[in-house]
Amino acid sequence: MRDILSQTPVRSMDEAVAAMTAIDKRLPDKDGLKWFNRLYLNVTTSVRQAAAQAAFADVPFLSELDILFANLYFSAIAAAEVDPASAPAAWRPLLRARQTSGLMRLQFALAGMNAHINHDLALALVATCRARRREPESGSIHADFEKVNAVLAEVVRPIRRSFLDEAVIRYGAGASPLVDLVSNFSIDKARDAAWVSGLTLWHLRGVPFVPAAVRDSLARTVGLVSRQLLTVVELD
Repeated sequence: MRDILSQTPVRSMDEAVAAMTAIDKRLPDKDGLKWFNRLYLNVTTSVRQAAAQAAFADVPFLSELDILFANLYFSAIAAAEVDPASAPAAWRPLLRARQTSGLMRLQFALAGMNAHINHDLALALVATCRARRREPESGSIHADFEKVNAVLAEVVRPIRRSFLDEAVIRYGAGASPLVDLVSNFSIDKARDAAWVSGLTLWHLRGVPFVPAAVRDSLARTVGLVSRQLLTVVELD
């Protein structure tokens, strides 16, 4: 994928969608990263459409946030292409487990969402506020941030429901551990946590050493959650 990633960082949502589309076509079905990338592609396409329809009060801010957000994903997988150990700690569990058999596609997708939302979104929020010289609590920033939750729900809910229905049909009561694992991950709560993490980093940005320590702790905690999401559950 290095040829695709060489065209990043992207500068627009159109370029982000094009890069994710190219990655989707390149990755085989057995690569777990494909299933997060496809979910993220669907979400980004939906957010782009909502932005074009003026669903957000501050489209320029939200668009830049989405572009910086996407570039953190591209940067993580570009690092892993060189050396998986050099990828951000939040991303390492998924990038190391992407060829692991016995994991469901939705587990890969949710592990990617965990890394990207719980870690990258806070960093992207701070970077966008810096770039646009805005306070995160100002204007419609938080209201628009919340509106994205509805877009995510429309994309993710049917995928999660389909998986859970299939798991129950195939494995009956034996699917219970996996169903519990998947059901307990909330994207809304992850985005709420990302907002709080972003505010924390924003207000600590001028304190020596502390922001770096908070980012490091955040990355490791998020990585721990991803390892749990990527647990291989034996189903009878």
